[in-house]
Amino acid sequence: MIIFIDESGIHKSVDHSVISFVYICFEGAEQIENEILKIEGFLGIQKFHWSNFSSKSGWELREKFLKAISKLDFTFKVAIMKNPINMATALEYSLGYLIIEKKIRKIIIDGKKPRWYGQRLKKVLRDKGISVKKVRTLNDESSAGLRLADALAGFIRSHYDKPTERTIRLYKLFENKITAQLVGGQIAR
Repeated sequence: MIIFIDESGIHKSVDHSVISFVYICFEGAEQIENEILKIEGFLGIQKFHWSNFSSKSGWELREKFLKAISKLDFTFKVAIMKNPINMATALEYSLGYLIIEKKIRKIIIDGKKPRWYGQRLKKVLRDKGISVKKVRTLNDESSAGLRLADALAGFIRSHYDKPTERTIRLYKLFENKITAQLVGGQIAR
């Protein structure tokens, strides 16, 4: 099993922050990443990133991307917290509750994270008896799995911040893929 971790909205002082954990069975990881590359090519984009498509026409592209990835074979877990949050505490709290698997092959996080982020992640993993050697940092441009996590984190945050007819309809595509949700950010302030 490979876990890709991304978050959205953590810099904001209002609305919601989301941490997305995308779980992909190891046997299917390469296939899913190849499928994401095909989807990006079909949509005429080089690398999908949620924040790059914020205009009205951007939402049309986001919707196409979300519909396409909803057909892929993956599951994900998500933590949704009301801002403002203390990101270090929220990360540790969320990871503590959401990462319960023992047969993790790799955990991949975006390489743009501060040092404390990796340290908190490794602390939680050690506390759970999971080897910290499994943690890798990659740039989201070099990892289709991280772009999948980015899309899901951005989408779920948008849905919780301002639910619209469009986000409600799209959310239904992913309901059966969400294996755990931590909502509210209890003690994560």
